[in-house]
Amino acid sequence: MIMLAGRSRCNYLSAARRAVGWWTKTGEEREWAGEGRRRTGNGTGFPETGARIEKVTPADPTVLMDGEDVRRAIDRMAHEVLEKLGGTRRLVLIGIQRRGVDLADMIGASIAGVEGEGVPTGTLDITFYRDDLMALGPRPLVGETRLPPGGVDDRAVVLVDDVLYTGRTARAALNELMDWGRPARILLCVLVDRGDRELPIQPDIVGREFQVLANQRVDVLVPRLDGRLAVVLGAVERG
Repeated sequence: MIMLAGRSRCNYLSAARRAVGWWTKTGEEREWAGEGRRRTGNGTGFPETGARIEKVTPADPTVLMDGEDVRRAIDRMAHEVLEKLGGTRRLVLIGIQRRGVDLADMIGASIAGVEGEGVPTGTLDITFYRDDLMALGPRPLVGETRLPPGGVDDRAVVLVDDVLYTGRTARAALNELMDWGRPARILLCVLVDRGDRELPIQPDIVGREFQVLANQRVDVLVPRLDGRLAVVLGAVERG
């Protein structure tokens, strides 16, 4: 049994739930909506944020965001974190495994460049909180859960993930986070929002919003795992 911050990891097994989905929707055109925009008449249900909303067709390039696009989005997201929380007091960043961890580190570095001080970070693996856990087999791949120094009690926690689609990963992350403590506030920060939620969960901070075809997926690439920084459009493999 592994102990962390006075709590047992066997809580995971008793919780053993919820999952993630990343596949997509439809679209025929691109549009720039700008800051504080309101989408009407399109049925997407996207919340109002400062992110760019785009519809993607098969004719569009495979690369949706190159490295510079991602870095600009990260810098803007870092500023939004500071604006929403009024600075870095009690702020912690927690990346959801796997690529959310890298994005949290990038946001933390951007905040440090602005504020002149670092932000505590942690990692969260939601495997045992997925709602399709039983479908993963007897030996699921489990990443590291590492709380920031001082834990999460009474902290302003920013959960960072790469792609938001159904909301099931975010729901699992929230459940796990509450097993480790009682944050004063939680914000959900994602690089890409694909819309079409299955659960009533919306992000607080978004880098870019895309709509893509149902037989496509959006993947975030990071140097540590993929050798480059980008967001790419790919087809879902059919068995």
